[in-house]
Amino acid sequence: MATKARSTKKAPSKTSKAEMLKYYRAMLLIRRFEEKAGQLYGMGKIAGFCHLYIGQEAVVTGMQACLKDGDQIITGYRDHGHMLACDMDPRGVMAELTGRIGGLSKGKGGSMHMFSKEKNFYGGHGIVGAQVPIGTGLGFANKYRGTDNVALAYFGDGAANQGQVYEAFNMASLWDLPVVYVIENNMYAMGTSVARHASETELYKRGISFEIEGEEVDGMDVMAVREAGEKAVKYARSGKGPYILEMKTYRYRGHSMSDPAKYRKREEVDDIRSHHDPIEGLKGQLLELGHASEEELKNIDKEIKGIVKEAADYSLESPEPDPSELWTDVLKDVEVA
Repeated sequence: MATKARSTKKAPSKTSKAEMLKYYRAMLLIRRFEEKAGQLYGMGKIAGFCHLYIGQEAVVTGMQACLKDGDQIITGYRDHGHMLACDMDPRGVMAELTGRIGGLSKGKGGSMHMFSKEKNFYGGHGIVGAQVPIGTGLGFANKYRGTDNVALAYFGDGAANQGQVYEAFNMASLWDLPVVYVIENNMYAMGTSVARHASETELYKRGISFEIEGEEVDGMDVMAVREAGEKAVKYARSGKGPYILEMKTYRYRGHSMSDPAKYRKREEVDDIRSHHDPIEGLKGQLLELGHASEEELKNIDKEIKGIVKEAADYSLESPEPDPSELWTDVLKDVEVA
């Protein structure tokens, strides 16, 4: 086994106009949705923890483009973008944030615990790293059932230090499970830089002792993400076992809405926004290739803002769940043969 050399250069664009516009819409929806969620949090309409995905949109958008029906997704608590990328109803996502009955978990899960069996989205998990062994279990289920589906298990650079992650790596490698581990390395975990919290800062190498292939990807470039994702998903789907993708990305906001992010300089954030923003980067390509005009892109933004406004309005109009909902969706009746 040889871990792949790092790959951070821009992927050549072999993408159609329709695909590029689709990715632009998807990333813009996540960005505008998260901006609105931040506003609602500031107004006191969203309670508890709330972790925004602003800046990291290219990762889930590019990876989602590599999947087929039946493939599963699981992530941690910075999960709103993943839900939207899975085509979950923005109204249901926002209503879950505000704790209303119209939410995708009937207002009982909140920001960190939403699920959709129909979309093969398995959460949304509040315990750091807990989704990784569960995602590995999804891969085991795929192999046990004889399907060719692949599970994506997303986690961050902070979670990459959790012991259960390596137990999962060992099992996945032993049994050649179809799992792609996507490390969203936004550089600061919960507030500590990778250089200070990780003895091995090239996180894609964390699978070496388990003979798991891995590589580093420019997570601010949706085309580079898709290119690397297609290779990793094909590898796992073909029965060769798990694969690790370390996405070098960046979050513009604090770890959560309560984090002032004083551990980094404003100039650093501004530099990333100005030179590496995933949405602006794709916008530039669309304009350069003549796939869209400034006016057309403005109209897309206007349409997206309308969708987000509708979701926000719905999230405030939907009633709070009845106390009796505490006793629903706890256990599932299963027929025993």
